[in-house]
Amino acid sequence: SYIAPPAAAQQIIPRSPPPTTMCSCCCPPAISALFYLWVRSGFSKGSVAGALTFFPPDPPLYKFQRVGKNGEVLPDADDVDNANNSNDTGVENGEEEQKGGDYYDDDDDDDSDLGTFEIDTKSSHQTNNNKAQKNNKKNDEAADTLLKQQRQEREAQQQRQRETASEDPIVAMTERSNKLRQRAKHRARVDSDDDKNGVTYKFVPDLVMLGNLPSFHGSVHAVKIGPQKRTGVYVAALLYKLPPHECSPTTKTILYSHGNATDVGAMAGLQCLIAKNIKCHVLVYDYSGYGESGGIPMEKNTYRDVKMVYEWVVQNVTKHESNVILYGQSVGSGPSCYLASRRPNVGGLVLHSPFTSGMRVLTPSRALACLDIFPNIDRIKKVECKVFIIHGKKDLEVGFEHGVALQAAVPEDCRTDPWWVPDKAHNDIVDGPGIVEYIQRLNRFVRSLDD
Repeated sequence: SYIAPPAAAQQIIPRSPPPTTMCSCCCPPAISALFYLWVRSGFSKGSVAGALTFFPPDPPLYKFQRVGKNGEVLPDADDVDNANNSNDTGVENGEEEQKGGDYYDDDDDDDSDLGTFEIDTKSSHQTNNNKAQKNNKKNDEAADTLLKQQRQEREAQQQRQRETASEDPIVAMTERSNKLRQRAKHRARVDSDDDKNGVTYKFVPDLVMLGNLPSFHGSVHAVKIGPQKRTGVYVAALLYKLPPHECSPTTKTILYSHGNATDVGAMAGLQCLIAKNIKCHVLVYDYSGYGESGGIPMEKNTYRDVKMVYEWVVQNVTKHESNVILYGQSVGSGPSCYLASRRPNVGGLVLHSPFTSGMRVLTPSRALACLDIFPNIDRIKKVECKVFIIHGKKDLEVGFEHGVALQAAVPEDCRTDPWWVPDKAHNDIVDGPGIVEYIQRLNRFVRSLDD
């Protein structure tokens, strides 16, 4: 039997923006706020696009419980002493300003660290999670305490959002950007220290919000992947790994880039079902600025994230690029198409409720093409692997026509039959009984890659 996971696909731009964001279409104060942000960022397109596009759950729907070398539970990363942050000048000036995933990209067109790259298939440093995965009594009690703290934090956050719903947009956006910058610096310092000190992690989902998750007979590894060479960011990821006796040299690993207003906690149920029923490893990660990841959510940073995670997967899990399947859901179609267009040996590409480009979701006009992000319609033409596209016919967030246009743009020898899902919208394709057909069709595609 299948357990329907919580709705996981999230639209690129929510219908009702969170209280701390503003409508950018018809609200003059919001336009002023965006203009202010644009000027303050040094006229960076990426900073404005990031403010409009990315809405990570706040607070996250999970925690990574920190575990010391001797198995002792360490304080939550956000509770680690932050007193020295004001004196942390190492990320403030010159070449090091990008460290910690700076909110503003001073050179929006600088792709120097996003070009072609080689992968060393020798195993890199891989965190040993065996000790962190032991469910001893002490860790279970700490996990219960952490869940209670999560509930309290979520209630407090919701109260703060209600209180600031009518704030001046410029003040609200400025406070949000400052909060993101401070969080990025603090998280970079803590993650770097954790890496040096051999800290491991245990995944603690917010079961109050998510409900009970499906069981998984393999192992689940909570890891921080990094640091990213330019930004210094560590990315939080969950690896669902099959038992050794179920693996073969051709066992696939799905590298899952999730939707917008979600995180690896909310995706945990679906990833478990995929790994268990498709008989593959699954790695789902959080973008910079999401969940337990460091950095700031920006288009360029999602490219850096997926590139770094992909290298880690090849080095530590698959050993061969042909065994990696890129999976992009909604906004995740952006980094997935980006990487697939640059890695000719990748095993396959799945696009779930994808868009042709970010700006085309708002308007088909190309008058604002200079502000466009995630140009999937151009990149999909360059892929050299098989492509499977899934799109709901009643999708009101990212119109069904986006999926149709992308399918037509896929090189002919890379096309597979798409799944145009009747009576389904953007966020509900895998909900309820639909999960059965979803698993069947995804399994058929994965098996076809070895034909």
